Amino acid sequence: MDGIKYVVVTEKSIRLLVKNQYTSNVKSGSTRTEIKHWVKLFFSVKVIAMNSHRLPGKGRRMRPIMVHTMHYKRMIITLQPGYSIPPLRTKRT
Repeated sequence: MDGIKYVVVTEKSIRLLVKNQYTSNVKSGSTRTEIKHWVKLFFSVKVIAMNSHRLPGKGRRMRPIMVHTMHYKRMIITLQPGYSIPPLRTKRT
């Protein structure tokens, strides 16, 4: 379960909850099949589809040097009607 970092709470992710789609940030090295397996195993739900995209890291200025944070991956998980995932730990974005 360490592949799923936290649930994303944005305007878009709240709109997607009506369509039974859940948004979360995951480790950048994890694959779709790993995330699908973890979601099925821990939440006992049926996954219809998974969409993922990699978001760019942000630049941080450390005095004269420009440093970039790591890239991260976001997954949108679509469940079959009738299934739901209980709220996970959230991080404000």
